[in-house]
Order: sequence, then C-alpha cells, then structure tokens
Amino acid sequence: MKKKVVLVQDNPEILEIMDQVLDEAGFEVIGSLTTEPIENVEEIDPDVVVVDDHIKGDVKGSEVIKELKSDPDTEEIPAVLTSTSSSIKQDARDCKADDYIEKPFGIDEMIDVVKRNAD
Repeated sequence: MKKKVVLVQDNPEILEIMDQVLDEAGFEVIGSLTTEPIENVEEIDPDVVVVDDHIKGDVKGSEVIKELKSDPDTEEIPAVLTSTSSSIKQDARDCKADDYIEKPFGIDEMIDVVKRNAD
C-alpha cells in the first residue's frame, strides 16, 4: 500500500514537480495550492503532510502546522515545512514541524525527508 502525502505548495510549477517526483517514488500524493486538504486531513489520513510556509491566502504554512500539532486528533501526523527562508530551521522548530525542506532543494534530499517522515 502506498504511503499518502498531502502536499501544499505556493507555486504551481513546484507543486507539479514535487507531485510527480513523489508519485514516481511510490507515494500517493494529494497536491494543492490551498490549505483545503489540511482542512480534511482527518478524512484523508495521510502518512505525512508537506506544507510551504508561503501558501496563498491569509495563513502561513507554519501556522497551519502549528494548528495540526496543537490538535490532539492530528498532532501525531508528521509535518514537513518547506520554504526559501533562511530561517526555515528555526521556523520549523517554532511551529513544531517534524522536519523541513529548504528551497531550492535537491530531488533526492526531498524524497529522503518525505520517506523518513512517512515511516
């Protein structure tokens, strides 16, 4: 059975690339440019969520992860923050993300982080 990844990114091209790469790596990917999949995360029941810090709308990805991690129903879902920010390591720590991917990223590095957190 494929591991399930919810993937929320701010850029359609990055979303498409990450979706394709993760699909080829054997994951089932639920990709979006909005937080809609996060709102349905309990029904989706992903093995990991990967959220960009600069998603479109009023909320930052780090805030989305902080909400997930503060809810007893979703706190166990591994969450990975992605960003171009030089402070991503601290931002990920602050929002209680399990891991982070700094953009630009290497394809192998991205797959490794997702695999490590989906297990």
